[in-house]
Amino acid sequence: MVVSDDSPYSLSDYDYHLPPELIAQQPAARRDASRLLVCDCRSAGFADRHFPELLDLLSHGDLLVFNDTRVFPARLLGRKASGGRGELLLLEYPVALAAAAGAGNADGGAVTFQAWALFKSSKGPKEGLNLLFGDDLQAEILELGEGGKVRVRLQVAAGDTLDDCLARHGRMPLPPYIQRPEAESPEDRQRYQTVYAAVTGAVAAPTAGLHFTPELLAAIAAKGVRQARVTLHVGYGTFAPVRTSDIREHAIHGEYYAITPENVALVEQTRAAGGRIWAVGTTAVRALETAAGADGYLTPGSGVCELYIYPGYRFKVVDNLLTNFHLPKSSLLFLVSALAGRRRIMAAYNHAVARGYRFFSYGDAMAIITR
Repeated sequence: MVVSDDSPYSLSDYDYHLPPELIAQQPAARRDASRLLVCDCRSAGFADRHFPELLDLLSHGDLLVFNDTRVFPARLLGRKASGGRGELLLLEYPVALAAAAGAGNADGGAVTFQAWALFKSSKGPKEGLNLLFGDDLQAEILELGEGGKVRVRLQVAAGDTLDDCLARHGRMPLPPYIQRPEAESPEDRQRYQTVYAAVTGAVAAPTAGLHFTPELLAAIAAKGVRQARVTLHVGYGTFAPVRTSDIREHAIHGEYYAITPENVALVEQTRAAGGRIWAVGTTAVRALETAAGADGYLTPGSGVCELYIYPGYRFKVVDNLLTNFHLPKSSLLFLVSALAGRRRIMAAYNHAVARGYRFFSYGDAMAIITR
């Protein structure tokens, strides 16, 4: 693996000019119709390709590792008893109580659960404030937290389920740089979700995976490239700005991750046979590297991923990375710079801007190859 010794820590070193018109506001006509910028660290320069040409970059015996988290409709627009509007952005999906709600309320009573959220209204939040989202779902603010967070209790009507209520009243938690007059379009329900999403819990999509179609996944498998899954529930903290001038002083938000023994075995078998590990997205990178011990071997299990990767980090598992383009001065830009080197990454971003690539969640993709 190529490891760069280019390890600057000044936040200003990760800035670049991005014309606003290059921020993708809509997904491509087809998932795999995006462009693919190839950044091969073993050679100079970059290659402009299209996403289906990923097949040409993969070799028999390689392993693609996907994050199978599923985004839930976490944005709730409701009304206060006074008639004023209020909005909640749920920051977590409380699995245990959601499961109780999903059982169908067999006891005939309403089911409640608690979660942390962000509250938005013309007036600030206060404890005891109630929001109505319909006859089947309501919320009460229980506690005011730091950074604008509130702890809420949501109540699901008897005979209903949490998932159904969120599907009816919730909207997809699109990133703040995607503008929608009505908060979402019908297309966003499908396109801001990977085709292999399975484990509900994310409030932001693992966007590198949005380019894959079932047909492309089948073609990859037919080439002898295996596919593994990890879970990392992407939190809203992924959009949090870095406010420290020295990037080493930045703190990232913890996110739940899990990796099963079966998927650990796929990784270890691939490595033992000399195959390459491709992470699909920075969240897959962080899950894999979190699960790796000092010796590089993975341990199955689950927990909170708090791994912060910036230049100077030595990767234990990941060889190559498929990723979208990231915001200036962001922790994700630090991560890709750790893999490929800051100078190379900044040159690649300038190349992408000059050639009109589409940026961020609904934008084009990049392949970083170190091996």
